[in-house]
Amino acid sequence: MSVIELTIIILIGSYFAGLLGSLTGLGGGFIIIPLLTLLLHVDIHYAIGASLISVIATSSGSAAAYVKEGITNMRLGMFLEIATTAGAMTGAMLAIYTSTHYIAILFGLILISSALMSLRKKSGHITTHKSYLAEKLKLNSSYPTADGAVEYGVSNVAGGFFMMLFAGVISGLLGIGSGALKVLAMDSIMRLPFKVSTTTSNFMIGVTAAASAVVYLQRGYIDPGLSMPVVIGVLLGAMSGSKILVNSTSSKWIRVVFSVVVGVLAIQMIYNGIMGKI
Repeated sequence: MSVIELTIIILIGSYFAGLLGSLTGLGGGFIIIPLLTLLLHVDIHYAIGASLISVIATSSGSAAAYVKEGITNMRLGMFLEIATTAGAMTGAMLAIYTSTHYIAILFGLILISSALMSLRKKSGHITTHKSYLAEKLKLNSSYPTADGAVEYGVSNVAGGFFMMLFAGVISGLLGIGSGALKVLAMDSIMRLPFKVSTTTSNFMIGVTAAASAVVYLQRGYIDPGLSMPVVIGVLLGAMSGSKILVNSTSSKWIRVVFSVVVGVLAIQMIYNGIMGKI
C-alpha cells in the first residue's frame, strides 16, 4: 500500500475514533491504538505515541470551552495533575521495557472495563459536606446552571489523589487519556457532580498525555507521518461528535454502540496479545 492510501485510511479511521470518543467522553485513543495495531500492523509503541499526540490536541480544544463556561474545577484539576503527571511518566517508562504482548492484553482489559463504565448510570449527587483537606486546599467550588450557581464540596481528597496516580500510570503505559478512571475517581470517590468530574477530567487529560509523550518522543516512538493524519482525523471527528451530542435527545444508543465496538476490539487485542501477534 502506498503512503497516500495509508494516510487516507488512517484519516478515516481516526475520524470515526474521534467521533465515538467525543460522543462518549472517553477519547479516541481507545479506537486509534487497536486500529493501527490490528488493521495496519503498526508497532504498538508507535501507535501509543500517535494516540498521545491526538489526546493532547483534542483535550486542549474541548477543555478551553468548558473552562470558559465555568464548569471545570481548575484548582482541583491542577492539584490532581501532580498525581497523574507523576503516574504518566512512570507508566511511559514502564511501557518502554514491557513486552508488547503484555501491553496488548492489559489494553484489552482496560477497554472492556471502560466500556462497562461508560454504560453505568450517572449519578446527579451534590455533596455539601466539605472535608478538612478540601477546605485547606480550597478545592470546593460551584458550577453554573439555568437556576443559578450550585455549590458543592469535595470529599476523600487523599483517595482521589491516589486513584489519579493509578490513572496516570495506565495513561502512560497504554497511551490513552484514562478519562474513565479519572471520572470514576472524581465521581465515585471524591463525590463531585458528574458534569464537573467529566469537564475537569477533560482538562487534565491533555497534561497527563503530554507528560507521557515526552518519554515516547525521547525514545523516538512519535512518528510525524503517523501522528499528523491521526490528529487531523480525531479533531474533525471530535468536532462532529460535539455537534451530534448537542442535537441528540438521548446518548444511550451512542454508548451502546461504543461499548459493542470497544468490546470487539478488546477481545481482538487480548487474543493477539496472548497469541504473540502484536
